[in-house]
Amino acid sequence: MSGKLIIALDFPSAAQAIHFVKSVSPEQCKLKVGFELFVAAGPDLVKQLVDQGFDVFLDLKFHDIPNTVASACKRAAELGVWMMNVHASGGDNMMRAAKQALRDIQSPAKLIAVTVLTSMDQAQLNRINCQLTPREQVNHLAHLTQSSSLDGVVCSAQEARMLRSLMGDDFLLVTPGIRPAGVNQGDQSRVMTPAEAHAAGVNYIVVGRPITQAENPLAVIRQINEEMS
Repeated sequence: MSGKLIIALDFPSAAQAIHFVKSVSPEQCKLKVGFELFVAAGPDLVKQLVDQGFDVFLDLKFHDIPNTVASACKRAAELGVWMMNVHASGGDNMMRAAKQALRDIQSPAKLIAVTVLTSMDQAQLNRINCQLTPREQVNHLAHLTQSSSLDGVVCSAQEARMLRSLMGDDFLLVTPGIRPAGVNQGDQSRVMTPAEAHAAGVNYIVVGRPITQAENPLAVIRQINEEMS
C-alpha cells in the first residue's frame, strides 16, 4: 500500500473528487475525506474509495458525549476506513469509549485525536478560558490522548519534533500544512516541506491544494514521495 502521503480531497462534490481520484492509485497515496465532501457525498463515497483499494482517513473530528462518539466511530469503522479522528478536548472518557468501540468490533482502523486547531492562537485560547499557551495545550492534550490508548494526534509541523521526543516512536503524528519545496504557501503561514516533516518525525503528511490544483498532480505526488522516502 501507499506510504506517508495523504491527499486531502477538499472538493465540494463527489463528481469532482472521483474525477481527481481516477488519476491516482493506492500505491501512490492515501486519501482524506473531510467535512465538506462527506456532507456533500455521504458514506457511499467513502465506501467507493475503500472498495478501490485506498486507505481512507475520515477527518470528521468527532466531539460529543462518549456514547455518541463511540457509536459514530463504530459506524465509520464499518465503512472500512483506515483512520478516523476525534477532538482530544472531548476528554479521556470520550476517547476511551471511542477506542473501546473499535476493539469491540475488532476493527483495525486507527484512531487519532486533534489537539489544538491551527486556527487557535493564544487570544482564542484565552477566550475559551484556557490560560495555557498553544504549545502547552497541545502537549497536555497529546499526553491525554496517549493515556487514553489512542494511536496518535494531528499536529502542526511546528509541534512535531517536540511531540516525537515526548511521546515516543510508536505514537502517530499526522501533519497538515505541508508544502513541497518551491510550491506557493497559499493561506498557510507556518509550513514545512515534506523532507523537513520527515526529519521531524512525522508519520503521515496531509497535502491538499498543492496537489489537487496543480497543473501536473502526479509530478507533485512523485516529488513529495521522493522527499519523504
